Amino acid sequence: MTDFFKLAQPGITELSPYQPGKPIEELERELGITDIVKLASNENPRGVSPKVDEALSGALSNLPRYPDGSAFLLKNRLQELLGIDASRITVGNGSNDVLELLARVFLGSGLESIVSEHSFVVYPLVTKSLGATLTEIPAKNYGQDLTATLAAISDRTRMVFIANPNNPTGTWVSRDSLTGFLDQVPNDVIVVLDEAYFEYVEEADYPNGLELTDRYANLVVTRTFSKAYGLAGLRIGYSVSNPDIADLMNRVRQPFNVNSMSLVAALTALGDQEYIADSVRINAEGMAFLTQACDQMGLEYIPSVGNFLTIDMGRDAAPVYNELLHEGIIVRPIGVYGLPNHLRVTVGLPEENVRFTDALQKVLYSLEREN
Repeated sequence: MTDFFKLAQPGITELSPYQPGKPIEELERELGITDIVKLASNENPRGVSPKVDEALSGALSNLPRYPDGSAFLLKNRLQELLGIDASRITVGNGSNDVLELLARVFLGSGLESIVSEHSFVVYPLVTKSLGATLTEIPAKNYGQDLTATLAAISDRTRMVFIANPNNPTGTWVSRDSLTGFLDQVPNDVIVVLDEAYFEYVEEADYPNGLELTDRYANLVVTRTFSKAYGLAGLRIGYSVSNPDIADLMNRVRQPFNVNSMSLVAALTALGDQEYIADSVRINAEGMAFLTQACDQMGLEYIPSVGNFLTIDMGRDAAPVYNELLHEGIIVRPIGVYGLPNHLRVTVGLPEENVRFTDALQKVLYSLEREN
């Protein structure tokens, strides 16, 4: 019998498939329960803007046609809103796609990427899948230690990933720290600044990466419509970079990597900033509720500026996660990120946050009694 694992490219066999948050339908099948609250995948609990719903209905007649592979309308709208020339924008099937395009252009055997401990699991996936070496820097207060990251850069380093804020910890890098780092990074090292949760951040010292791309030619900023814009199911994101980097990415990009409905939805969503502002407000109120509830239960958590909170259960989190499933609550275990005692919880709608905190209190009390 053929051993296909031996035929696979180096690095592939070391990987584990990405594990998304448990779908509602899967839990319904497993436990036969309904009225489930999913707070596992950092989605916008409000869904999409009503304007997007209307636009998608009107776009159905275009389904027999191929999408615009250049994403002309979306790029030009982003150019107007962001003040960024369209030649610097690369659109992808979610920002994950853009991250993979960058890796395909710049990483390979004999080269290295640097990531932080507890950082987004896709960075190791795209690095190792290309036969490149991954160097992980120990976290500092659960966040990225840029001083240690800078010290680790060598002649083999081609790419540094920085999630700001970071998933799953919610920690962030300040503007001064980031610019101080970028000032010292060699010009031939690509710095990828992943701003998937940019819209939610309200901290005064938080940097807008796009404002730095003119100053640092080796900086690439990625953003997504999956979070605040509520388009996770349509998979669309983009990057802003030096035009030469964008050109190289387009050479390896699939011709129609973003579908017609995604393009329509993203273009329409950009026109409803009031919806985004309301989503951000609801998230801030929900975050305040969750942190207060944790304080009352005596649970520690990692301060977060995203739309999620990572909570220390003070014990192995797996039993807590499993018991929450039986209460109809899906959250995210993050042992794969080196945090086996923590659960990551998306900020939901007010009633969903109450459901979660009530269920968590019940589960923790029950597990404590068992012990």
